[in-house]
Amino acid sequence: MSRLNDLRFRAATGFQRRVGNPVLRRLPLQTVLETTGRVSGLPRHTPVGGRRVGDSFWLVSEFGERSQYVRNIKADQRVRVRIRGRWHTGTAHLLPDDDPVARLRSLPRVNSAGVRVLGTGLLTVRVDLAD
Repeated sequence: MSRLNDLRFRAATGFQRRVGNPVLRRLPLQTVLETTGRVSGLPRHTPVGGRRVGDSFWLVSEFGERSQYVRNIKADQRVRVRIRGRWHTGTAHLLPDDDPVARLRSLPRVNSAGVRVLGTGLLTVRVDLAD
């Protein structure tokens, strides 16, 4: 990873951890991904941007496999997603062969712009919703 990408990663994740995530995950209409902590076993809530298409929810991880929630998914694919204030259970799938830049074009523009600007090593994630 280049020095600039590493700096971008540290700045973005530091801000998200201390300011962005604690505020956003409390907003009732913010989409939130719940994973199980791979070490602690505790629920972990991450505000995400994405879109529901049928029985699937699509998102793009801005830091790919460096994202903590992606690491949690690799350990346990069972997740929940809060969409418009309602929780849905599902199974997450990491899709390294999907084109994340093309996928971003089909997702909400505000989140897509942030992911494009800050992101390094983009990774598409699909959650197959059970309910």
